[in-house]
Amino acid sequence: MDAQERFPCVTIRFCTQCRWMLRAAYYAQELLSTFSTSLGQVSLQPSTGGIFTITIQTSSSPDVADMGTATATGTGEVQVLWDRKRDGGFPEVKDLKRRVRDVVEPGRNLGHVDRGVSGTGSSAREKEPEGGEAGEGTVVVKGGGEAEGKCEDCV
Repeated sequence: MDAQERFPCVTIRFCTQCRWMLRAAYYAQELLSTFSTSLGQVSLQPSTGGIFTITIQTSSSPDVADMGTATATGTGEVQVLWDRKRDGGFPEVKDLKRRVRDVVEPGRNLGHVDRGVSGTGSSAREKEPEGGEAGEGTVVVKGGGEAEGKCEDCV
C-alpha cells in the first residue's frame, strides 16, 4: 500500500493565464511543511479560466489512469477546501491549514495558527468574504486578466 492509499491527497488547481503558479506552489510548500507525515501528496494542477481550487481526497486514491484529471473516480471522497470563486479570493495560509487539519487530524493543535481564534475555524471563514482577502483577490484577478488579455473569467 503506497502513501496515496493511506493518507489524504491535496490537489491545487490554478490558472496559468492568471500566473498563479507561484501562489499555488507556496500553498503546497506550506501544507507539506506543516503536514509532512499526514499527507500522501500535494499536487499542482495547471488549468485555465480563472480557476483556483484546493481539494483533498480522503480514503483511497484514484486509479493511476485518473491521476492528473480534474475529477477523481476512485473510492475516496473529494472535498473542496477552497474555491476562489465561491469563497472570494485566496485563503490566508492559516485558514487553509485549519481546513486541512479539520480533515486530516481534527484534534491536532496548530500552535500559533490556532492562537487568537475565538470559536471554531468556521467563524473565521464567515468573516473573510466581508473584507481583506476577498478584496485583495479581486485586485490580483483583474491584474492577471488584463496582463494576459486571454482569460475572460479572471476579470
